[in-house]
Amino acid sequence: MALYMVQGAYTAEALATMAKNPQDRSVPVRELLQKLGGRMVGFYFCFGEYDVVALAELPDDSAATALALAAVSPGHLKAYKTTKLFTVEETMEAMRKAGSLTFQGPSRG
Repeated sequence: MALYMVQGAYTAEALATMAKNPQDRSVPVRELLQKLGGRMVGFYFCFGEYDVVALAELPDDSAATALALAAVSPGHLKAYKTTKLFTVEETMEAMRKAGSLTFQGPSRG
């Protein structure tokens, strides 16, 4: 399973609706992840550019794309971002591979 950080920003209308009718939005997100064969690791509200951050395990990038499409389709999000996360071990393996490669950048003419 791959780990993803998903960030979402609600529209002003969605925030106004939730202020008048508070809702635990982690429940439908958890259910959606389960339908995709994944699981929720964590779900948080936050300050800044995005209103929510979720950590999710999903089987693959196709499932992460399906999550994004399903999540934004109701229109309550004005922004959505998916970031695939890598373990230290995965990154160290990539570093070892990169260390054995050479690549020539553009020449100056």
